Amino acid sequence: MKLLYAHDHKFYKYKDDYYSNGSFPREVLLRYTNVFEEVRFISRQILVKSQPEKMSLSTTEGVEFVKVPNFKSLKAYYKKIEAKNIIKNEVKNADCVIARLPSAIGSMAVKYAVKYEKPYLVEVVGCTWDSLRNHSFKGKLIAPYSYLKTKKLIKDTPYAIYVTNEFLQRRYPCKGESINCSNVTLPTLDDNVIERRLNKIECMDNSKSIIFGTIGAVNVKYKGQQYVIKVISELNKEGYNIEYHLLGDGDNSYLMEVAEKYNVADKVKFLGSLPHELVFEYLDNIDIYIQPSKTEGLPRALIEAMSRGCPAIGSNVGGIPELLDEDCIFEKTDYKKLMKIIDENVFDQNWLKGKAIRNFEEAKKYDNDRIELRRNEFLRKYAEQAKKAVNY
Repeated sequence: MKLLYAHDHKFYKYKDDYYSNGSFPREVLLRYTNVFEEVRFISRQILVKSQPEKMSLSTTEGVEFVKVPNFKSLKAYYKKIEAKNIIKNEVKNADCVIARLPSAIGSMAVKYAVKYEKPYLVEVVGCTWDSLRNHSFKGKLIAPYSYLKTKKLIKDTPYAIYVTNEFLQRRYPCKGESINCSNVTLPTLDDNVIERRLNKIECMDNSKSIIFGTIGAVNVKYKGQQYVIKVISELNKEGYNIEYHLLGDGDNSYLMEVAEKYNVADKVKFLGSLPHELVFEYLDNIDIYIQPSKTEGLPRALIEAMSRGCPAIGSNVGGIPELLDEDCIFEKTDYKKLMKIIDENVFDQNWLKGKAIRNFEEAKKYDNDRIELRRNEFLRKYAEQAKKAVNY
């Protein structure tokens, strides 16, 4: 069968190869080529003049990448008609569709799938209401419309895969069949990982730098890194020696300004993006992982950190409270509560070790083999129903 996969993701094209900033490496695309004979991935693309060194290879046998022009900015809005035509034709020529939501390309693909009576499935990975409300003034204006539109699309879908256990299901319920499957991809959860983490915790003391870490784009304010920067400024004034290592792509000028404002520019390290397989080395080198987001679905990066035994702290948004203990959760933007959690626990080895073991064990629920088996069974069920619907 010919599957059309639709999402706003940006692939970076160098010569004949495609690269991803981590969301769609080759091993993720294999989920679909293992079920469907042909996959056409329709998304945005950026041409680059040199091979990306800090991205994952996405080029996969059986996958063709189809470019849609970027029509989301006001300056490029005139390209929306061209984008609609491309998406419409791709849907018409496909046997079935998978759309990742929320995304503009995904929403259009669902619209045309309904129009042309194509079987479709949606992957629900985030909350458009939270994302837009925490993005900008313009986002606040369009959030109600986008929320209601997305809610209706998901409500009417015959098949849905949610990344959360409860949060997105409550906010965007569907009438069709659904399962929950995180989109995280973890390495083997070896017990040596937790042993190394416990040894690392035992070696922590106030004479050495304590390293906090966050993974996420550094050019969007709703990721919340600015609150962590303010916290380390306050704590370092009290005698702590904390560094903040940020992994993620994008223009970091805003966060640099924040670091300079709070006199911790020398303590904030921007590491850019890394291929997915090197992310776990980064996590092994930090002491505490912080997910300070103002909006999330179920953050893959947090689960990845937990799989390395990282003690972790997170805001109370999306699926984060599903992952962490209550005493590790703070109200989004409440940097004072975040600072209190850190101040009370950063040198409490019993607390740190307890959270490390607990998080490592919790991450086992997201073991690749277990999740991929469930996802694969659901995708195969969808594919079989799609074959019957189109008399394949």
